[in-house]
Amino acid sequence: MTWGNRLKLVAGVLAVLLVVAAATLLFNRRQSEVLSTSAEIQASRFDVGTDYGGLVVAQYVDEGDTVTKGDRLFAIDSPILARDIKQGLIEAEPGSLAKDGTVTVRASIAGTVEDVTADVGSFAGAGTVIAAIDERDSLYTEAEFVLTPRDFSRIVDDAAVELRLPDDSLLAGTVADYSVETVEGAARVTVRIESDALVDDADGGLVQAGTPVAATLHLRDDGPLAGVTDALGDLARKVGL
Repeated sequence: MTWGNRLKLVAGVLAVLLVVAAATLLFNRRQSEVLSTSAEIQASRFDVGTDYGGLVVAQYVDEGDTVTKGDRLFAIDSPILARDIKQGLIEAEPGSLAKDGTVTVRASIAGTVEDVTADVGSFAGAGTVIAAIDERDSLYTEAEFVLTPRDFSRIVDDAAVELRLPDDSLLAGTVADYSVETVEGAARVTVRIESDALVDDADGGLVQAGTPVAATLHLRDDGPLAGVTDALGDLARKVGL
């Protein structure tokens, strides 16, 4: 065998070994990733209601409107409030509880108005929810994963999660909290995922409450090549891959 053929043979063997190693590392990494069965961007939501029931006489906002704390939402004409003020059971409060029995419902937080169920001419009962406000800068993702008991044990604190938006853009997040329910021997895990990018990118477009996403949860890598995989992953990130 000539030296040229020997070099070709060595090069071919090295190429095969590299391909096998790469495939093995890829398989090892895939074993530590799990895709969500469902995931959606959500926001901290606060209900809007009134302590005094009555007829809605003014509606100052519609669904999708942004409000700040203290903004007017509804005005309600409440005979019960008028009676209580007249009898001295409660004192009128300027801008909130008027002597004529008008209740001005105001926003308790800043955010986006959602789920309006009251309009002018409708009756709003005491204690009923007539709208909701999604709090500003409170977006997070709730995702569900179905895991084996072994994989469930591999969820670590602040585990990394990759969020893929409908336009295929990616956002990085981490596990903030989770709960689990056992269904037919599998762990159905509901995960709360927080990401600074959800706040930074919130623009009323795709990054808003109600947007469906795909979430990939990264589990602790317990495979025999875990250390090698991590080292190569760190190297790839350093060189920008």
